Amino acid sequence: MPIKFISLQSQDTAMHFPAHHFTPQILILIYLAGINAVAFICYGIDKWKARHARWRIPESTLLLLALAGGSLGAYIGIQAWHHKTLHRKFRYGVPAILLLQLVLASWFLFK
Repeated sequence: MPIKFISLQSQDTAMHFPAHHFTPQILILIYLAGINAVAFICYGIDKWKARHARWRIPESTLLLLALAGGSLGAYIGIQAWHHKTLHRKFRYGVPAILLLQLVLASWFLFK
């Protein structure tokens, strides 16, 4: 049985990946790793901007990152950067979102 390849091409290079390496589970893990990294970094950037009196990332954006699957990264960002710890919607909302996402993931994985 021949192996199908997915091509990712730019102007300078071309990379070929076997199509069977991109299962739905792997794509979900890649997405979750990315969104959690983005959430963590955004919380750090917003803390830096708060300290330097710069334009801030809207709170709605930070919460949407958590809702979009980045709740673990958001929670770690809150703890690591000591950011938004006094705001109730972050102090209780982000852990609640994380818990809800863990319950949903468990239900989908073990149903």
